[in-house]
Amino acid sequence: MPRRRTTSSSSSTAPSAPSAPSAPRNRTPQPVRVRRRTFGDFVKAFLAFVVLAGLVVGVPFALAVTAGWPFPGGAPSLDWLQREITVTTFLHILTVIVWLAWAQFTACVLVEVKAALSGVGVPGRVPGSGPSQLLARQLVAALLLVGATAASLTPGLSQLGQSLEGNQKPSVAAAQQTPGIFAQQQEQAAATANALAEQAGQAGQDAARADGGSSAAHGDTKYYRIQPPEGRHHDSLWEVAERHLGDGRRYKEIFELNKDRVQPDGSRLSEASLIRPGWIMEMPGDARGGELVEMPDEAPDVSEQVQQQISDYAKSGDHAQGSGGGDAQVSLPEQRPAPTPANPVTPATPVPGTGQEHATPAAGQEGRSFGLPEALLAAPLLAAGLLGALGRRRRQAMWQSALGAVGGRRGMEPPTPTGDAQDVQDALLVGADPEGVRLLDRSLRGLAASLTAESRPLPVVYAAWMSGNGDLHLQLAQPAGKPPAPWQQGQDQTFWMLARSDAEGYEEAETAAPYPGLVSLGTMDDSRLLLNLEAVPGIVSLGGTEADRAAVFASVAAELATNGWSDRMTITLVGFGDDLTPLAPNRIRHLDGFEDLFETMSAETRQRRGALGAAGHDSVLTGRTGPAQHTRWAPHLVLLAAQPSDDDALRLAELAADAGRLGIGYLVGTEGTDLPGAAWEMEITGAGRLLAPLLGLELDAQMLPAAQRRAVVELFTDADPGSGPGSDPEGGPGRPANAPPFLVDISEQGRPAVYARLVGSYEIIGLDTPDGERSALLHEALALLLLHREGVHPRVLSSALWPRGVTADVRDALLERLRAWLGSDPDGTPRLGTDATGRLTLAKSVVSDLDVLRSLYYEATQGRGAGSRQVRGRLLTDALVLVRGPLLADRPEGRYRWLTHEIVDAQLPLLVADTGLALSEFHLEKNRAEKAIEALTAALRTAPADERLWHELLRATHTTGDPGRLRALAADLVARSGARGVPPRTEALLDELLPTWREGVSAAG
Repeated sequence: MPRRRTTSSSSSTAPSAPSAPSAPRNRTPQPVRVRRRTFGDFVKAFLAFVVLAGLVVGVPFALAVTAGWPFPGGAPSLDWLQREITVTTFLHILTVIVWLAWAQFTACVLVEVKAALSGVGVPGRVPGSGPSQLLARQLVAALLLVGATAASLTPGLSQLGQSLEGNQKPSVAAAQQTPGIFAQQQEQAAATANALAEQAGQAGQDAARADGGSSAAHGDTKYYRIQPPEGRHHDSLWEVAERHLGDGRRYKEIFELNKDRVQPDGSRLSEASLIRPGWIMEMPGDARGGELVEMPDEAPDVSEQVQQQISDYAKSGDHAQGSGGGDAQVSLPEQRPAPTPANPVTPATPVPGTGQEHATPAAGQEGRSFGLPEALLAAPLLAAGLLGALGRRRRQAMWQSALGAVGGRRGMEPPTPTGDAQDVQDALLVGADPEGVRLLDRSLRGLAASLTAESRPLPVVYAAWMSGNGDLHLQLAQPAGKPPAPWQQGQDQTFWMLARSDAEGYEEAETAAPYPGLVSLGTMDDSRLLLNLEAVPGIVSLGGTEADRAAVFASVAAELATNGWSDRMTITLVGFGDDLTPLAPNRIRHLDGFEDLFETMSAETRQRRGALGAAGHDSVLTGRTGPAQHTRWAPHLVLLAAQPSDDDALRLAELAADAGRLGIGYLVGTEGTDLPGAAWEMEITGAGRLLAPLLGLELDAQMLPAAQRRAVVELFTDADPGSGPGSDPEGGPGRPANAPPFLVDISEQGRPAVYARLVGSYEIIGLDTPDGERSALLHEALALLLLHREGVHPRVLSSALWPRGVTADVRDALLERLRAWLGSDPDGTPRLGTDATGRLTLAKSVVSDLDVLRSLYYEATQGRGAGSRQVRGRLLTDALVLVRGPLLADRPEGRYRWLTHEIVDAQLPLLVADTGLALSEFHLEKNRAEKAIEALTAALRTAPADERLWHELLRATHTTGDPGRLRALAADLVARSGARGVPPRTEALLDELLPTWREGVSAAG
């Protein structure tokens, strides 16, 4: 297994091999530094004594003298309720309230004094006394500061005299483990810990250095045993530090005390991110927490086995050895040997999904011919998502444009990208791995379906690894038992693995997407890491320069917005990405600043907590499986590019304390490396490396730089209806259509040298059929070039013909055979050439019937036919005769898969429908209803789902004056509509033309 590359501040500076383990931190006990009492300490203690004496003794004395004893002199009677309410009565009521407040505060003082003197346990909570108990705690702490027991008090003296507004919520250790109805206590616990963070951090570090090295020798070291998960909540070092040290940021002290020490199960703590149930943690000397902090010789409440484990663990304190093993919470899975391909692939052409997409220009090709953006070539899942979303956007735009114009078409030809947008589109075509996306989606949904069938919950998944050989590894937060077949156990109990061959056997599963928050971060040792942002127990911070952070943020946002393994989600962008909204307007929203974010997410956090509690779920995972599958459990991922202030960071950490359970993820940019509340810390370097030392990760980062981001947005913006040149921005009918990318000379003098018939069965006229097995490959290459008269990048051509990769010499050999097969024009010009950008283009003498069909329609509606009725009728009739069936109707199985990226399958039916509509209108102008019906019927054979054709056919049939014929057509239309029913506009037209059509349907039914 490849070793994880880790870095540590405590590593030795001596040179070592890359895979060598980092040296453990020296645990030699440090001298205890005794803090001397200052004059200020005595002043604080004196003032605390005066305030306590005044509140505890002075207040009741003053009340007794001025207002009297609060209790009545005799037994209450019914006359009291009949007396008149006077000012004196109100004063008596207020006096009783003051007495009750004094009694509550006094109880708080007694509870805090008892806890301070005992030095063990969390102080008991006096009901309804948050601010009062906090004030009592600080006064008692200040009073005992000069005494020997002060060290055991909860840190917080720095808050004395300051506003209690941010500190009025008591800490409840169990709140973070209790879902649903205890959501308010969870907020209170996180708020108190954060409010005391600054003081606790410094004090705790001093205490840890003093006690961590020497207390073990005296037998009074404190230990904590990691608790098993409760529901979907799993313990973490951050929460342990928050509960028992008063500040979650002190988790690093616990990590340093326990790093590389052998645990009872034989594994080691090598990463500070997460831990496993049953592990033992040595705690700093000031740790508090009652029964949760156990001592090796004084733990009567635990079993003898646990006592022995703690005792054995105590002996390993200063002798931990080893490299940390393979127990990282996010670590590289062990790889199975990849099968040797029949045709080995070199890096000359990328293999999608491997992360090795670095091209070497072929001989004779220079400059821009192979200058596609490497950032997208190396991001196969991102490219597939963007390419699929772009295709859907273009199809939607064409349908919207077609439905908005009956007599003419608009936007039928989307604008051809140029410049950076063209390069980015080619990079998407080359780099996309739609098959990998399909397998990932089916595998995850299949897993969810299998677990549901076994009545098992979904495990919490922190990461997914897609290996170079196509296997999928899921890294679980905790062991979850045996995986359902065909999944297998991975390298340990926290890995589930699915081989690619097994994934290919999965069918579509009718279940919700279980892990929609997975997003690609980069590659490591030929494996691609997808981090589950919604499951991270807290905030993920990203350091680095602003430009590098923005490139990572843009990549994450774009993939989340367009990926194929999510049903729906919300992506909130703060401080960047206002231009990314066109990628997915229904998913992406942009907020201006932190205050807007805090207001929005506070409300959603409360709503999700309440919804989970009301539904009886302990996390969003249980809401995605079984009979529930509520759409409200879709993830909400927040990308905050601008570093928040210290106060805002603490508020955000409090807000994110329970985010993993609620399906909310936070990725926050920071200029430094220390962000309060960050569960996982990452950094992007100028060389494009994504580092996460505590997770043991060093990745080749997936990024979307600013230039490529703008080009991607341009592609989506141009795909919107009305955005292309020549389109009608106001949607009025009859506007000119965009000109086809290639117009054919349709006169007798324009007879082509090579004519390919693509609409229907594939035929080529004017060329000899190639001999041998390469004929099918040459035909496919020519079809791709014919459908892209603007030019095809060589890498796009090779990736379309060989989606699993090809060497440069094989690609070049094909191009030479294609040139030889096409030959040259009479003037010696090769029919396969190269334009200024290095893209492959066909000569005008090579034509397809689709080119002719487009040219005939354009000429009939916008050219010569626009001014001559006779010419228009002849051109439209010739165009409709060309239609012999669907595009490439007889293409062989397994080939032409690149057509899934094309929109020609949507363009051709629209083009045929528009031709039929135009010819029908031509005949109806002369009342030739039968000719119009004939034209519409011919168009419906290629475009049977076009509602416009049915409307015109109903109108044309109505003009014949034959009700029986119209009724038969209506019945046929209803039968074709099936369970979906007749569309509303068609239904309204039938009501107008044939009011009794429903009776005929009922009779037929």
